[in-house]
Amino acid sequence: MKKGRLVLSFLGVMFLMSIGGYPAAGNAEVNINIGVNAPLPALVISAPPAVVFIPGTYAYFAPDIDVDIFFFQGYWYRPYGGRWYRASDYNGHWGHIGGDRVPSVLINLPHDYRHMPPGHQRIPYGHLKNNWKTWERDRHWDRDEHKERKHEAKEPWKAQKHEYKEHKKGKGKGKHNR
Repeated sequence: MKKGRLVLSFLGVMFLMSIGGYPAAGNAEVNINIGVNAPLPALVISAPPAVVFIPGTYAYFAPDIDVDIFFFQGYWYRPYGGRWYRASDYNGHWGHIGGDRVPSVLINLPHDYRHMPPGHQRIPYGHLKNNWKTWERDRHWDRDEHKERKHEAKEPWKAQKHEYKEHKKGKGKGKHNR
């Protein structure tokens, strides 16, 4: 009999709680925020950034900025917190883009893309803005002249040796036919 009353009391309390009629000593609320969808921290770049071409990609990065920021096909891209953001200007209005809209070139960058090989120079923002379409259309960075400059920068002694030979040509001490 006591067991029956206990079960009945328990069911009654449960019913009152389900309809909100049970007076509680205090309401408890749990709110867990672990940073999902955390806002992108503001990025203020005081002057247009110079960029460096990332070989084999036609993407560029800004080496003098403390965060990763890339230029590719007319847009600026910025990864943050496992998400990607895109803007039409280097100073933002950054908008979140889905992973399927991030160019694969940026997702698959070489791990050492920040290491600039000799011969790679910073490109002023104005040059990038005015020329990126032409450079990409004409495959500017794939031309032999850039490959030669890059090769010479890797092996400067070969370029110097060639210049030395050119300098010595025709400078006498050889026998002349009379």
